[in-house]
Order: sequence, then C-alpha cells, then structure tokens
Amino acid sequence: MRSKKGLIALGLLLGTVLLLTACPNNESIARINRDSGRYRNRDVIVTGTVSNSYGVLGKGAYEVDDGTGKIWVVTERGVPPKGSRVGVQGRVQSGISFGGQNFGLAMYEDKRKVQRF
Repeated sequence: MRSKKGLIALGLLLGTVLLLTACPNNESIARINRDSGRYRNRDVIVTGTVSNSYGVLGKGAYEVDDGTGKIWVVTERGVPPKGSRVGVQGRVQSGISFGGQNFGLAMYEDKRKVQRF
C-alpha cells in the first residue's frame, strides 16, 4: 500500500516539474534590453505599469515599465489603459512595426492579466 502511494506522489511531483520547466520565466525588462540576443524569439513574462499606449480597431501597442526599463508590447486584442498594472507573456522580437511605427525590440503578446486601480 505504501509503495502505491509513493508511486502516485512521485508521478505528481514529476508531472509538476515538467509543467514548470515549460513555463517562461518572469524577466526584468533591463535584462531583456541588455541581452536582447538571448531573449529574441523566446517567450518571457514581464510585469509592470502601462506607461504609454495606442490602439486602433482592437489592435495596438502599449509600453510596459517595470522600474528597470521599458518595452513595447504589440497586441491583437486592444490595449490596457495607461497606469494599469499588467503581467504579459509573449515572444520577444526585434524590428517590430505597427501602424507605421517601428518599435525596435518589443514583444508580441500571447497572454495578459490587468490589475486596475
């Protein structure tokens, strides 16, 4: 009986470890900007405050400031209001253009959580 419980616990532990290793890490924007080659084409998570944004017809871009730096995030689902606290998961890319503006190093948003005050 003990070995069956041990095997179940071991299976749950291994499953959890595998799930966690597949998740992107929360990174500081300063680190992403400083070593952009390391993060290019990789999924990351950043958290911070929306310092600038603009959107048209449900698409747009917004700038996130985490206190260490700023990065633009391009989205296909509307922009959060300025001053919102956000957590964003997305892929880091360079040479991103949207609406005729070049953002250089930026992120394509996959997921977002917004905390409004």
